[in-house]
Amino acid sequence: MLAALAPGVFGFNQTVGAFVVSGALIVLSGLVPSLHRLLTRIPVPIAQGMLAGVLIPLCLKPFTAVATIPMPALGILLVFLLGLRIVPKFAVALSMLAAVGFGLWHIGRTATWDSLEVLPQLHWVSPEFSWQAIASISIPLFVVTMASQNIPGVAVLGSFGYTVPWRASMLVTGAGSARGAFFGGHAINLAAITAVLAAGEQAGPEPRLRWRAAASSGVFYLVFGALSALIVSVASASPEGLFQAAAGLALLATLANALLGAMSDSTWRLSALATVLVAAGNLTLFGIGGAFWALVAGLLTHFIVERSVRR
Repeated sequence: MLAALAPGVFGFNQTVGAFVVSGALIVLSGLVPSLHRLLTRIPVPIAQGMLAGVLIPLCLKPFTAVATIPMPALGILLVFLLGLRIVPKFAVALSMLAAVGFGLWHIGRTATWDSLEVLPQLHWVSPEFSWQAIASISIPLFVVTMASQNIPGVAVLGSFGYTVPWRASMLVTGAGSARGAFFGGHAINLAAITAVLAAGEQAGPEPRLRWRAAASSGVFYLVFGALSALIVSVASASPEGLFQAAAGLALLATLANALLGAMSDSTWRLSALATVLVAAGNLTLFGIGGAFWALVAGLLTHFIVERSVRR
């Protein structure tokens, strides 16, 4: 959703402010029971349609990149397809490694090694709060986080026998999101897909010890953060569109699941389609981005057309 925002519309200061507001909304969902009940009533097809719409432009990148960087784009596609055929679990990782390899090859060919940075540096960012950024980032991010991560995450964990304390979880993750915003982070949540990986049998035969899967992934994130400057500088020095193409391939499965969730209920199909199209078109009005208007368009379509048809 964030990657689909038009570049240059919001500065990083405004984005950080929007992340802080989103974290505060998550905290509020833990403090106000009625807000929790309202969130559980968000139509799944609309939430999934918004997610699918913002993913479509990103998932087109691997294919549009063929026109601008043919060899690297086709190479990444080939690695991804062969990975799906031979080692499906590692197909995304292999395509990312291929992108890194092409990037390093390009840097070596152009002799731009001096542009690489090894160690990250911390810079203070003062948050700025604007209603356009709150409407374009905070509210859609909050809705997506709650509807497609936190609420399904609770259900996923429950299916494996874990009882999630809703209030405590929202207070901790919301406060963590607000604090993490000052470091560029956003929306710490009960991630549904990650919950499956950490709570399922693949995380170990003993349920009470499966927390180690989540803890070890946290250690990996810390290592990734320590290498972030090197990763970003390699991406910046690489041909334009290279890493976007690899990221688009990584999101294909998420897009497929979002489209399936959006279109599976026939009574919401037209409104879900409207949500997908508005979000994919990134319609911007009054300085507010497409994700927000996608929600509005989907709900209006349902109440004007589908709800009256059902009656």
